[in-house]
Amino acid sequence: MILEAKAVKLIKIYFYICKRFEDDLEYLCKRYSNNDKQELTDQEIMTIYLYIMLEEQRFKIKQIHRFANEYLRSWFPKLGSYAAFNNRLNRLSEVFKHLIVSLFDEFQPEDCYLDQSLLDSMPIITCSGKRSPKVATELVDKGECSSKGMYYNGLKLHALGFRRKDKLPFPEQLLITPASINDLSVFKYAWSNITKRCFWGDKIYYNKDFFDRIKTEKNSTMLTPVKAVKGQTVWDKQFNKAAAALFSKAVSKIRKPIEALFNWLIEKTDFQRASKVRSTKGLLVHVFGKIAAAFINLIF
Repeated sequence: MILEAKAVKLIKIYFYICKRFEDDLEYLCKRYSNNDKQELTDQEIMTIYLYIMLEEQRFKIKQIHRFANEYLRSWFPKLGSYAAFNNRLNRLSEVFKHLIVSLFDEFQPEDCYLDQSLLDSMPIITCSGKRSPKVATELVDKGECSSKGMYYNGLKLHALGFRRKDKLPFPEQLLITPASINDLSVFKYAWSNITKRCFWGDKIYYNKDFFDRIKTEKNSTMLTPVKAVKGQTVWDKQFNKAAAALFSKAVSKIRKPIEALFNWLIEKTDFQRASKVRSTKGLLVHVFGKIAAAFINLIF
């Protein structure tokens, strides 16, 4: 049994998932076979996963199933075994991905600065850089995390978020790439066509020629901390040192909340560590399922 306040949250999550399934999600996981009627529905599986991750802070599938088996049996009497639960959950990665999009579209706060966006990325680690990846090799590769000073195998989460004053930015888009993909390359591919926008990024997004063209064609600007110019004289460095330091500090202060957003995501779901994942489908559920679990709180 669970407390009444928690039971209300469980019911609200279930009703929201059912509504989204009626609208469009059911077509992403619908079975077209004689075995299309399941005693435990996909809506119930997603509700169990999202609720226990959000409310009980159980991050592993086995922990989630054990908690549901011990405390939610009266709610989900057809729960079944851990193996069956895990197999069913692994079929829902695409559903979780579209659920995230729905949450972002439906619950965007009114205090977002729609003409300002913060940019950054974070690693999703399947194993250290010293080892060879054995899982989801078609998705992961080796990359470097300069802020942590390490090499790793895995994925990279790229975030484009609307700026909010004194609050965490609200995600506009989240993208997943192999770890080796450069952040600037992602911007060029996915976000360079956005018009009339001020972007705040770190030094990796610095490319004067490219963003001069973006300014002319799209009326969008990229502001980053000042990056040292190769071949610059000592006199030039010292002459501009104070102004560069002040500008860099101002940019870093404005974009710092997106780093806090990543820390919040890690705290809520242990999102960054994917070393226990054992399949490609499991990795996709780890990524999209945990993001959905973090942001399902928006419905409250």
